[in-house]
Amino acid sequence: MGREIVLFKSEEKKSSVEIVALLRRIADKIEKGKSMTLRQGKDKVVLNFPQNMTLEVKVEDEEKKRKGTKRTFEIELEWYPGSDGEQSGVTIE
Repeated sequence: MGREIVLFKSEEKKSSVEIVALLRRIADKIEKGKSMTLRQGKDKVVLNFPQNMTLEVKVEDEEKKRKGTKRTFEIELEWYPGSDGEQSGVTIE
């Protein structure tokens, strides 16, 4: 397995309205083929999205001793910089 280097990480509570706005901005950048800059304090990373990427969608339940079940919904995009990736077939209803 390869070594993983975290280039940027952010975790914060947001309202559903704020999350929707953020996801729309990300979708717009991908759709228009524009680069996206993530910035928080001194940390910054610029992403250039290729035409095709691998999309991973995952839902998990994790049992927490004090708070009960924690549900996680993850959307992950993967690609090799400089390549055009390959298409897949997941749909959202």
